[in-house]
Amino acid sequence: MYADLYVLGPGDGLQLTFLDPAAKEIGGPFGILPDGTSSLPLLGSVQLTGLTIGQASRWLSSLYGKQLKRPQLYLTLITPRPVKVSIIGEVEKPGLYPLPPFSTPVSAIQQAGGITVNSDIRKVTLRRQAGIDGSQKQATLDISQVLLNGNQLQNPVLFDGDTLIIGFTKEVPAEIREIGASNLAPTAISVTILGEVKSPGSVSLPANTPLVEAIFRAGGPVRWRANKNQVELVRFSRDGKATRQTFSYNDTTNLSLKNPPLRNGDTVIVKSSVYGKVLNAFSDIAVPIGAASSAANLVNTWYFYRNWNNNNNN
Repeated sequence: MYADLYVLGPGDGLQLTFLDPAAKEIGGPFGILPDGTSSLPLLGSVQLTGLTIGQASRWLSSLYGKQLKRPQLYLTLITPRPVKVSIIGEVEKPGLYPLPPFSTPVSAIQQAGGITVNSDIRKVTLRRQAGIDGSQKQATLDISQVLLNGNQLQNPVLFDGDTLIIGFTKEVPAEIREIGASNLAPTAISVTILGEVKSPGSVSLPANTPLVEAIFRAGGPVRWRANKNQVELVRFSRDGKATRQTFSYNDTTNLSLKNPPLRNGDTVIVKSSVYGKVLNAFSDIAVPIGAASSAANLVNTWYFYRNWNNNNNN
């Protein structure tokens, strides 16, 4: 089946093996050159780019049939070329991605920054070039079955030139949303935590770290000053729009809609309690008073020095 799916291209390394022992010397390893051709014994330059392995095997058998009595052969892929896959739709960073050989849709989506909140991982379209004429085939994959049941048939190996299209939906079941956000994301994210925490600033966290754990990693809320019922999560969409949601801090809350997994670029703001607001207001007042007091002391010192100097001179 693999031989009927993989489309050959420049950079592939292949092995040619003849069934006839007398043709053993003709076989051996060869590669596909940047122009899409391969140089083969008895045949010279042969165009193989755009053919599947199965199609290339039949094509070479027909060509060698004009040179050999027993042209039956095996063609195997020994070094696949680097894979470039287009990932579009509901991912955080759509685009063209170079991937290691034998990458799958799950690892590709992770490379593209993970899914969006409106991603439908039950409907992921895989488009693939079907042959030398440029025709395409496509299939619909249900990635949720990979994550829920381990169904690897829904997570096939990607080939160079494939396109993944992650579908859009406004109605994502909670179970699908949570498991997708937990698995289809990069390994680390950067989050900014501000407000009434002990160590505010940007922190690097494992992907999908829950909101409560992120606050804990920033030192936790400042006692008395933090309003644990006013924790704001600010998240920007791909089009630059900001969404704001308010949560409560409870260090016993499990991962849920009340304790959502964070994403790269999120900002968490722990707002001030009434007591904290009073302290902040007092601080705002105390600073100018302190500055005024310092200025008054400076003036008094100058007058004292001037009078002392005049008395001594007289």
